[in-house]
Amino acid sequence: MEIERIVAKALLDIKAVFLRPEEPFTWASGIKSPIYCDNRLILTAPEARNTVENALAETVRQAYPDCEVLMGTSTAGIPHAAIVGHILGLPMGYVRSGSKDHGRQNRIEGRLEKGQKVVVVEDLISTAGSCIEVVEALREAGAEVLGIVSIYTYGMQKGLDRLAAAKVKNVSLTNFDVTVEVAAEEGYIRPEDKERLIAFRNNPSDESWIH
Repeated sequence: MEIERIVAKALLDIKAVFLRPEEPFTWASGIKSPIYCDNRLILTAPEARNTVENALAETVRQAYPDCEVLMGTSTAGIPHAAIVGHILGLPMGYVRSGSKDHGRQNRIEGRLEKGQKVVVVEDLISTAGSCIEVVEALREAGAEVLGIVSIYTYGMQKGLDRLAAAKVKNVSLTNFDVTVEVAAEEGYIRPEDKERLIAFRNNPSDESWIH
């Protein structure tokens, strides 16, 4: 799909997605990774931001035409939910990672009525744990969660399995595999690195791809 390639190139160009197979990054989990993704950089790059936000809005229109409310994940999904809500003329709120310890102790911020059809806006899906927690919090509050729209997914099996088990649909603008293809074409990586990168995606805990 053309939008996958357009978004992948935009993220590579602004270094929101950074591929470095020769010098792996270390994730918080300890996993050595050839990719680092910081979609917050989209917000400071107006051209890429327009591409991404309009693509997110179009995805909501196409994949979730019955959407009544957008809910961003805290914190990275919040600005994207706000911008897409503005484009579509939809209400938006967000879901905290935990309840507030003061005031009304809200976990869900913004007005949400029971039975409302909600789409969750997420910036990045790896193992899908955090966005599934958000979906479950919305379901507990009585919302009908239509699914997730995300900017980027690594496409890891663990994440796909978790989403399936939780019965959650996700539509991402682009993904790791498309990025690897575009990166090789654009000279961000060597063509011979592609196989190593896909090996990482297939099994992140196996570090043999490094060598």
